[in-house]
Amino acid sequence: MSRRYYSHRASRLHRWTLCALFRLNPRTYRHRREMLAPFLQRLIGIEPRRSNYRHYQDYKPDRSSLPNRPPPVRPHTRRPLTLAERHAEAYRRRETLPPPPADHPREFALPRKSQTRPTASIRTKPHGNQKFQPIPPPTGKAPYRLALDSILPPEQIAAMQQAGRILMHVVGDTGGVKSPESQRIVSMAMESHFNFPDITLRPAFFYHLGDVVYYYGEPTEYYPQFYDPYEHYPAPILGIPGNHDGDLGENSPPSLTAFVNNFCAPYPHISEDAGEATRDTMTQPNVYFTLEAPFVTMIGLYSNVPEGGSIDDAQVRWFVDELRAAPHDKALIVTVHHPPYSGDSHHSGSRYIGELLDAAFQESGRIADLVLSAHVHNYQRFTRTFGERQLPYIVAGGGGYWHLHYMAKQPNGESMQAPFQMPDGPLLEDFCDDRHGFLRLMVTPQIISGEYFACSRPQESWRKPPDRADGFILNWQTHRITRGTALR
Repeated sequence: MSRRYYSHRASRLHRWTLCALFRLNPRTYRHRREMLAPFLQRLIGIEPRRSNYRHYQDYKPDRSSLPNRPPPVRPHTRRPLTLAERHAEAYRRRETLPPPPADHPREFALPRKSQTRPTASIRTKPHGNQKFQPIPPPTGKAPYRLALDSILPPEQIAAMQQAGRILMHVVGDTGGVKSPESQRIVSMAMESHFNFPDITLRPAFFYHLGDVVYYYGEPTEYYPQFYDPYEHYPAPILGIPGNHDGDLGENSPPSLTAFVNNFCAPYPHISEDAGEATRDTMTQPNVYFTLEAPFVTMIGLYSNVPEGGSIDDAQVRWFVDELRAAPHDKALIVTVHHPPYSGDSHHSGSRYIGELLDAAFQESGRIADLVLSAHVHNYQRFTRTFGERQLPYIVAGGGGYWHLHYMAKQPNGESMQAPFQMPDGPLLEDFCDDRHGFLRLMVTPQIISGEYFACSRPQESWRKPPDRADGFILNWQTHRITRGTALR
């Protein structure tokens, strides 16, 4: 509403008259303004006070007699653009680009994978704005190894060594960007695994398989999508970045800047992105690194932003060297965000990642005992055979992102039933595509035991204990699955 001006304030005589009347009896004058107004108007020409805005909405005083005062000078502060304004600005910039060639095919939708038959892996090409992003410089020394005893207290490491086991939580795609309820339910269920009095029966850490936050790895999203949901999770959280962690939006900092600040800090401290949370930053030496823990070695790769993954030659050489250097008296687990195999109808598996792992296994002479991935928002467990050797490939990407990915239909149109032999890949042992959940692994000097827990839906009781949806036992000494497989 614009400022209103009153004619009775035009001269000193008028102001003095009103002030004197008010000082004589403020209460009486206040209630008798309607009686005094006609008297003052006739005596000295004072117009009645126009204080009732409802009756004077079209009152527009003559501003020509008002003093010509310049408007107040305020410091220029640019209002942050809304999402619609950012899209409009991006659209205007695109109008200045040269038009596409005349024979350029138009694209209107991304076709679903595995429409006619289930497919374990495909050769995916980058689509949309997904581009390979430069990797930030490492924060630690080569060959980028992190010892778990530098994070956990010595008495806990000694207890695990004496008990002969180590437990961990594993899952990816946790960011609850649009609907945080599922992420909250999963984190609460994971916290319930710390109620055991024996410290060796509690998970020693949470290994994240990528896509910590959506959609472009913004620093401002780390508090609502990472620090706040895991505020009460009482163990370290390590991990590799996913494609959304490295993707760039408008006005984004360089790729993986926020991930490095929160997972690859040079020393533990409370990050500026942590808000009111009290979780220290992790001190991983690089975005791809090797975790050295009791009974297990975990080599984590970064498959970058493009769909299907993309790994440069420097990381491939590092990966082959780490496979060769991995001790043989420990289980060997390889983690990568984009899955080599998946029977879902949204992404499917990446043939590029599968071939890259096979080539590295062959060149190094060392085959992993377990391969963990995410990216697809569900749970799947495959068994692949190398001669007499059985190698599990697990997809665990149902950690909290709101959109679950369903499995593909069978050629006859019916829903997929496990176990299912993929026509172009390994055996699908089990899956869970209608609930969020997480994986708990236990590694001993002889076995790797895995259990997948499916959590409640948001409309159900959040306190309901998670259901054990799948389980397996792998003897990594003999490389045979002793429980949870249809291969005998």
